[in-house]
Amino acid sequence: MSTRIAIIGGGPGGYEAALVAAQLGADVTVVERDGPGGACVLTDCVPSKTLIATSTRMATLSESASLGVRFSGGGDGIVGGLEVDLPLVNKRVRELAWAQSADIEDRVSAEGVRIVHGDARLVDPQIVAVGDERIQADVVLIATGATPRVLPGSEPDGERILNWRQLYELPELPEHLIVVGSGVTGAEFAGAYLALGSRVTLVSSRDHVLPNEDEDAARVLEDVFQRRGMELLARSRAAGVRRVGDGVEVTLTDGRTVRGSHCLMTVGMVPNTKGLGLEEAGVRLDERGFVQVDKVSRTSAAHVYAAGDCTGVLMLASVAAMQGRIAMWHALGEAVQPLKLGWVAANIFTDPEVAAVGVTQAQIDSGEVPARIVKLPLSTNPRAKMQGFLDGFVKLFCRPATSIVLGGVIVAPRASELILGLSMAVQQHLTVDQVAHTFAVYPSVSGSITEASRRLMQESAY
Repeated sequence: MSTRIAIIGGGPGGYEAALVAAQLGADVTVVERDGPGGACVLTDCVPSKTLIATSTRMATLSESASLGVRFSGGGDGIVGGLEVDLPLVNKRVRELAWAQSADIEDRVSAEGVRIVHGDARLVDPQIVAVGDERIQADVVLIATGATPRVLPGSEPDGERILNWRQLYELPELPEHLIVVGSGVTGAEFAGAYLALGSRVTLVSSRDHVLPNEDEDAARVLEDVFQRRGMELLARSRAAGVRRVGDGVEVTLTDGRTVRGSHCLMTVGMVPNTKGLGLEEAGVRLDERGFVQVDKVSRTSAAHVYAAGDCTGVLMLASVAAMQGRIAMWHALGEAVQPLKLGWVAANIFTDPEVAAVGVTQAQIDSGEVPARIVKLPLSTNPRAKMQGFLDGFVKLFCRPATSIVLGGVIVAPRASELILGLSMAVQQHLTVDQVAHTFAVYPSVSGSITEASRRLMQESAY
């Protein structure tokens, strides 16, 4: 008899787990409330990156005069003579999200996975309830994701005070968008709407944008934002937001106020774990409500696993997917390697993008990890010069004695594509000598990775 798998949540953690389990011969049921792909595909990652793709194209075109390409024009919503049709942009965003969801449904259905639409809860560690239906399971995976955190007294209304899931219903480009929160989500949307033509004010409670990322990268991005006209309010914590006429007013904790046409709240995420019967079933949650899991995605309850944002373990789609796969490999008796966060490559989809993998500059500076460092500015790369990309760098870390690559940071257009080489070097324990002897296309931005490796290789000779 096939092992019965019930998965609550059809996002990356859920549907990737379903594919693995089905391919291993299990009988799999996925319960999803909104649609295959979950919030990641329908409201979060896929829509935001689609919007950002449009904004990046706008930024590239509007800054192309130095390459000999000029545009003329003016008026509302015009950047360098280019006009943004926001309803059309949002229509494309929504259509692409639903198309991706349909692709996922076709893929998992082709593997024999049963999809149930509705709200689920555990009535027992091995029984999932969806309405009146009871799904018996040998193994349950919780992959319910998370929801934008709401600042008390500043609840989004979907019109002027917004969370990022409500942006795609706006009928027109915000005249002045105030973004509260300068983490990854805040920085991405602030940069995107600035490129689309909105006036943008970014409210940051910390010293600089992206406070939890590489400081050199954050400084580059901050410089780009300000050069393009963004107003940055550092060390400024928002106390509340309210509607004022046809706009909004953000009150800061020091008593200052900022007025704009719209306010986007990006103040974190809360896990979707309430009302699921988890604690009653013996699933331990932390003080913030996240499901506690080990390195193979097990919870404190036998036969119950968890994956994705509801666990609070690096809120990335790639991590959710890997947690889900690991859970199924483990549950179905396959050889499995525990999740290694040091191998996770992450990217921030600003312009330029910020990608990183492995150890961090902060770990090296604190003495936690001994390492040698090389940092090459993008302005010295020939391909970057040809394309007019001057903001950014490639930074590489290696062990002092063995020269094994420990990690790196890339700030550049499409850094999300460039980071794969460093990810492979970290995961496969390659040395800078091995990377340096790898052929890179000339000219290419990736050539800076091999150049950085040659610099570190030369240093090790002395």
